Amino acid sequence: MLIVIAPDSFKSTATAAEAARGIAQGAVEIFPQATVKQIPMADGGEGTAEVIAQTLAATQSGPGVEKIELPTTDARGRLTTAHYFLYGDTAYIDVAAASGLPAVEDDLDVRHADTYGTGVLIADAETRGAKHIVLGLGGSATVDGGMGIITALGGAPLDERGLPLPKGGAPLVVLDAIDTAQLNIKAAALKYTLLADTTCPPLHAASMYGQQKGASAEDIPLLTGALMKLCEVTGIDVEREGFGAAGSIPVGLTWLSSLLYGSESNISLEPGAHHVADVLGLRSLLADAKASNQPALIITGEGAFDEQSLTGKVVSTIAEIAEDADATLAIVAGRMDSPEPKGALSAQLSQQGTMHEQLKEAGRAIAEKFSASLA
Repeated sequence: MLIVIAPDSFKSTATAAEAARGIAQGAVEIFPQATVKQIPMADGGEGTAEVIAQTLAATQSGPGVEKIELPTTDARGRLTTAHYFLYGDTAYIDVAAASGLPAVEDDLDVRHADTYGTGVLIADAETRGAKHIVLGLGGSATVDGGMGIITALGGAPLDERGLPLPKGGAPLVVLDAIDTAQLNIKAAALKYTLLADTTCPPLHAASMYGQQKGASAEDIPLLTGALMKLCEVTGIDVEREGFGAAGSIPVGLTWLSSLLYGSESNISLEPGAHHVADVLGLRSLLADAKASNQPALIITGEGAFDEQSLTGKVVSTIAEIAEDADATLAIVAGRMDSPEPKGALSAQLSQQGTMHEQLKEAGRAIAEKFSASLA
């Protein structure tokens, strides 16, 4: 029997690795002879770069993975430090590392928050030999269309008078052009793989995710108008699927790459969880179990299972992989706000005891349900 534990993080209460460890300890109490694989997951949000880097370090021969930490700015422009990972000529960067929500929860201002700090990381990676940026888009505190990144790379959003715009998303409502005279061509011309955790288009980026970034009811139509203006200037379709991720960072970066190459040949947008699952070898692991007629249980989880969980997140990706492999799907969540998919098992954390104890208890409960289904 194969049991795969592949959860996302549980927000601020448990990393994906901690969640996998707790669930696994509970599951092996019921199935002590099972082959148990802990495969912490991510979907392009905070921790994605580290999950990929740890896997590369453990499974690949070559130059090794280097963790780079440097000064930069957070989404409110305050000095901070952030890190990324370098493996050969590929840099793995989370937008959340420099431009994420946790660092600015004490001072949310979604109108003027920007991604400049992420651009600093990208520019630094180029100086260290990176030719390819894998950018995890989840967890941002911004709705600036990636203009902060472009500014850090030497671009300048301008109004109709030719004056530079203030930082942030709201000023883009009067965007007229983007000056590239001082562009850092080497950094701007890198290959980009963008990992999205949503299929949201730019048109709905502010209405779907603005509130969690501190947007008021008045901010949302303003930011929506700003992103529509950005799409007009850059020639990006406002309804393009996935381009609303991270406050529409794909809009700015796709425009920039297309400007330099004449097409989108050097930039791609991928579902983050699918990309991570492929890097971690999850599909092949379950395919092998299917080929050998092993019963397989795959347990995933996150802080809250709701209607968004099945739209490009870790849980939806694991559900697809489980279905393809004829494996039983199970979901562990801090809250089950929506019914689990048909045929899936589920367990909600008890809210009693430590987080590790709750995860272990949930893993045991799932294993007991699976055991009963085999009887």
